[in-house]
Parts: sequence; C-alpha cells; structure tokens
Amino acid sequence: MADSDDTDIQYLGLLVPALTAFIPGLMIHSFIIGVNATDWWKGRSVTAVDHIVTSLGISRMCAQSTKTIQLVVIRLFLSRYNVYEQNMFNFGLGIVYIFIGYVNFWLTSLLSIVLCLKISNFHSRLFLYLRGVIAHRTVYFIVAGVILSAFNVVIPLLVALSDMHRDGIYNAIMPNLSMHCVSSYYIYTYTVGASIPLLFCCISSVVLFTSLYHHTTKMKMSRNLSINLEAYYSLMRFIFLTFMYKTIYFIGHFLCICYYYFSCVYLEWLRIVMEFLPVLHSSYLIYRTAKLRSQMSKVLQYLSDFVFQRKDTETRETIEVVTL
Repeated sequence: MADSDDTDIQYLGLLVPALTAFIPGLMIHSFIIGVNATDWWKGRSVTAVDHIVTSLGISRMCAQSTKTIQLVVIRLFLSRYNVYEQNMFNFGLGIVYIFIGYVNFWLTSLLSIVLCLKISNFHSRLFLYLRGVIAHRTVYFIVAGVILSAFNVVIPLLVALSDMHRDGIYNAIMPNLSMHCVSSYYIYTYTVGASIPLLFCCISSVVLFTSLYHHTTKMKMSRNLSINLEAYYSLMRFIFLTFMYKTIYFIGHFLCICYYYFSCVYLEWLRIVMEFLPVLHSSYLIYRTAKLRSQMSKVLQYLSDFVFQRKDTETRETIEVVTL
C-alpha cells in the first residue's frame, strides 16, 4: 500500500510540471502557427523566418504532446495491459519523441543560419551566394532537416530491432541489469546527429554576433547621437539566448541518454524540465517578432475587454436586482 502511494506521488510529481509546460506551450505554439498560417491563407507576404518559426511551433507542440501522452496514457489506459505491451507503446512514443527532437535541432540551427545571412553585413561572393540560395529555398531546407532527422532515428531503430531479434523482444525492451540498457551505438548516433546542427548554430551565431558587434562599435565611434543602438543590442541578446537554449537542450538530453545507458533509469523529471525551454524560447520569439507581438497585443486586449465588459454587466445586473 505504501509503495502504491509512493508511486502515485511520484506520478503526480511528474504529471503536474508536464501539464504546466504543456498547456501554456500548446497555446503559445498554436498562436504562432495560427498567425503565420492566417497570413499565408490570406495571401500576405510570408518570409523565410516565418516558415521556420511556424515549423518550429509545430514540432515543439508535437514534442510536448508526445511527452504528455506518454505520461497520461501509460498510467491511465495501459495499466490493464501487461508490461510487454506497455513497453512496446512506450518504445514507439520514444522513437517519435526522438525524431521530433532532431527536427527541433535542425530547425533552430536553420533559424540561426537564416538570421545570420539576412542581417550580417558581409559581402563576399560565397556569403551572397548562400544568402540567395537559402532565402529562396527555405522550405526545401526544412524538408531536408526532417529527412535527416528521420535518418538519424532509423539507424538506432534498426539496431534496436536487430537486438530484439537476437536476444528476444523481452530482454531488448526490459532493462537487463547484467548489460547496458541501450546500445552505445545510439549514444554515438545522438552525439553526431545533434552535434552537427549545434555546430551550424554555433558558427552562424558567432558570425552574426561578431558582425553586429563590429557594426555597433563603428556606430559608437561615429558619435552620431541620432542612432539608436538598442535594436542591435536586443538582437545580440536574442542570438545569445537562442544559442544558450540550444546548448542546454543538447546537454540535457545527452545526460538523459548517458544516465539510462549506465543505470537503466529514465530521468523523466529532467526531460519534463527540458520541455519548459522551448516554451520560453517561443515566448521570446513572439516578443522579438513585430508581427507576432502585435497580434499578441490584440489578443490580450480583446481578452481584457471581454473580461471587464462581463464584469461590468454582472455588476449592472446586481445593482438592478438590489434596486428591485
């Protein structure tokens, strides 16, 4: 009985923060997708950054939904099934979650690259060529990122299926304390597959940050008081925070994999905490993007007017009742 109570407390301790990240994340990501999809539907101009941000919103919403389903469904609906069936379902959702994680890595790196090519003031032939190619083929690069993510998932999946066929499905899915729970090949695959987009993000962030730093330095030396440098500083903060988000996200998932490799224990709490990072980054994207910020202001203004109007109506009705 005590063990059951402890298990329920641990489950609630995971479910509450998961829902805390999922509900705001669902609203924020849906807002980003809705604004850009509405502009596309009405024939308005949709930039390369809009395509990437919309794809990021979709992938992040899918990642949070997968993690929440993994917690809720297994506990509430799969408890009547045996351990093998539960682990098969968990294994399938885990593959989907890993795939979406790779997509997030590539899309975030693509966003950094596009911003670097769009804002940096370099004029070399290679730089101008890359700016023209990527700016007009952003959708193709998004699709390429999805394909690469699928390729990174297929390889460890085939290894896992091979292990299941060799050792038996039960021993492949259930932790065996006499051996490592996952193949070291999966650690290598994750390290390589996630490090490449992280490297691209690092290079583009450093290039853009350096370009903005030199530009602001020259503007300071010109002593032109009419120039407002706050926009440049704000963009530099955005670049730094995006790179830090990407790095922390990479390290957090790498620690989860290594910990499970050595101890056969999932760090579910760390994975759930990591899901707060995309929500915070998407919120900052809304704040930094003029179009999204304007639409969010309209939504908040509408909600504020609706609440106060309803409150005034209820107050008026109360006064009329008292008068009667």
